[in-house]
Amino acid sequence: MPRLWDISPPIFPATPAFPGDTVYSQRWNAQIGPGCPVNVSAITMSPHLGAHADAPLHYAAGASAIGQVDLDPYLGACRVIHAINRGALVTRAHLEHAVAALPPRVLVRTCVNAPAKWSDQFSAFAPDTIDWLAGLGVRLVGIDSQSVDPASSKTLDSHQRLLKHDMRVLENLVLDEVEAGDYELIALPLKLIDADASPVRAVLRSLTLNS
Repeated sequence: MPRLWDISPPIFPATPAFPGDTVYSQRWNAQIGPGCPVNVSAITMSPHLGAHADAPLHYAAGASAIGQVDLDPYLGACRVIHAINRGALVTRAHLEHAVAALPPRVLVRTCVNAPAKWSDQFSAFAPDTIDWLAGLGVRLVGIDSQSVDPASSKTLDSHQRLLKHDMRVLENLVLDEVEAGDYELIALPLKLIDADASPVRAVLRSLTLNS
């Protein structure tokens, strides 16, 4: 069987959230006991918690919600490129070594280990890196950071470049155990009709058996 890599962080009350965003909480509406045959819970969380797909609606008023976007970008051939500890912004120079015959999905590993707590010291994409990748035919970018823009950004320039090129994005991936190279990406968002984002269970699958 092809090998799978789970590149989604766990979601539970201690999962790091962007400051001011809604953390995970869960309550039990029913529990197995006398007269009740099932456990039924209710959860509350931001759709940006853990591995997630931003919708264009997240960064543009009136744009598509996540339940309205095409699923094709979230499924298919993908390249993982390492740009570990390269500073605040991932630039074209950090990726140029790995773009020959580039597939339409690119995930960038920027850190050795995914952080267990919130920190604003993470790597984001330089806006012109998004332009360059779009020119190479990339339809989806992903990153192991909390955002494709710096935490302090108020203009969200890289998100706006994604909007300009009609690209999709995955954030908060866990690429700690993933070597650079080509894989199949499976990271489908939920059909949340009016939501600005969706959690995903992001996985990579090897392209060859027993690899």
